[in-house]
Amino acid sequence: MTRQALEHALTRLWQATPPAAAARALQPLSWLYGALSAAHRGLYAAGVFKAQHAPVPVVVVGNLVAGGAGKTPTVLALLPLLQAMGHRPGVISRGHGRRGDGRQGNDVLAVHHDSNAAEVGDEPLLIHRRSGVPVQVGRSRHAAALALCAAHPEVTVLVADDGLQHHRLARDLDLLVFDDRGAGNGLLLPAGPLRQPMPATLPPHSLVLYTGGKRSTALPGFTGQRRLTGVHALADWWADGPSSKALRPLDSLKGRPLLAAAGLARPEAFFAMLEAEGLHIQRLPLPDHGLFTPLPWAPDTADVVVTEKDAVKLRPDAVGSTRVWVAQLDFCTEPGFADGLRSLCPPPPAPPAGRPTPTPPPPAP
Repeated sequence: MTRQALEHALTRLWQATPPAAAARALQPLSWLYGALSAAHRGLYAAGVFKAQHAPVPVVVVGNLVAGGAGKTPTVLALLPLLQAMGHRPGVISRGHGRRGDGRQGNDVLAVHHDSNAAEVGDEPLLIHRRSGVPVQVGRSRHAAALALCAAHPEVTVLVADDGLQHHRLARDLDLLVFDDRGAGNGLLLPAGPLRQPMPATLPPHSLVLYTGGKRSTALPGFTGQRRLTGVHALADWWADGPSSKALRPLDSLKGRPLLAAAGLARPEAFFAMLEAEGLHIQRLPLPDHGLFTPLPWAPDTADVVVTEKDAVKLRPDAVGSTRVWVAQLDFCTEPGFADGLRSLCPPPPAPPAGRPTPTPPPPAP
């Protein structure tokens, strides 16, 4: 069984409620996982291990379940909200899927507009290109935070992309992200999808955001909606980023035989969104964070649609005669989320006496 097939089988198993017999058979491993996880958290709670503080407040965006739940779109939606509060945000990330995952060479790296996704990770590169804010990657989030703040002293808040279970970095606010799957069968890994037990009530200094448009657990929270807003030609996307002048309507691809390729934790959600727009596609699911060397489609393929997360790994000069279209995904939160964020997130520091408050910069195009 391939890794993709195994992940698909586990996902189906985890969503079965009540838990299926196969999930119950794996539960002893879940108990062991839960005991080790609780011991790890307990050592920090007891002060045996010390959480390390960043120079500025930290907001962690993470999920309690394994697999993608919309963390990267959430980070991108969070940044302009923080800017509207007067903050100048930066982003730190481990950079999952990058070459060596930071185990070799220079671990802490700054992300630049023309960085190689294999070196810094596809999601950090996408976040930087879409938002324009400083982004730093590193296995140690604390080291990444120190490096980013040293290079960008204007930053007033850090957003940690993933890292909910990374207790070494102290945080001021946890943003728990759930998609339409909720907590699945409610069991811990590997019998279920949970990385830690589902809390009975909302933990202090926490917000919940449901990215599937509706609540999928009993925890109170806010909702948001992901939607495709159009497509860019790959060369335009690299040249202009998500500029409205280069964005074409999805209708422009109707009537073409399209290959849709997606290296996501849940590629089916992307495929379903394309089909809901009336596009006829051939589905090509790829490994999450996988590289496009070699290209996973035949050289004579006419039109391919990819996600922005995959576009950062595809240079226009590497796709031959194939027309590659980059689907732009935007995520909008309900209005009350901004107020909830403002109520829990530390405010930006006051400007020095006699100096006016700087106007927050708009997100980069």
